[in-house]
Amino acid sequence: MRRDEMRRPKRVYPETPLVGVGAVVCADGKILLIRRANEPGKGLWSIPGGLVEVGERIVDAVKREVEEETGIKVEVGRLIDVVENIIFDGDGRVKFHYILIDFEAKPVSEKLEIKPSPEVLEARWFTPEEIKNLPMTQTAKILFKKMGIEVY
Repeated sequence: MRRDEMRRPKRVYPETPLVGVGAVVCADGKILLIRRANEPGKGLWSIPGGLVEVGERIVDAVKREVEEETGIKVEVGRLIDVVENIIFDGDGRVKFHYILIDFEAKPVSEKLEIKPSPEVLEARWFTPEEIKNLPMTQTAKILFKKMGIEVY
């Protein structure tokens, strides 16, 4: 096992819950979404985000993750919600366990060109109307419902 792999938390069947952050990035009446390349939620649309690194402040993690996944630099706004994402396997064991801290954010530049990373299958700007019928992660659905954006 490589040294950098030893420092990474175990995502599948973790020993403790993992802390993640996400951002609802809005600009020009549109919302930035990514289609996940990895489990949980592989192939589904969600907000950009990821794990907080040891020693990293939450707001800095939001900025880093959004930029890593989409190429968009953001200013982080208010806290929207904190949600749990616990997924069990067929034997009842915890396969994934995340505590997700989600914020509002807006781009720091008027340039809104997306440069998706290999961590995402796709990244796009959507109007609230366009996201209504997207195949989306459960946590994103909960988040949008809390914000008053109906998704199905």
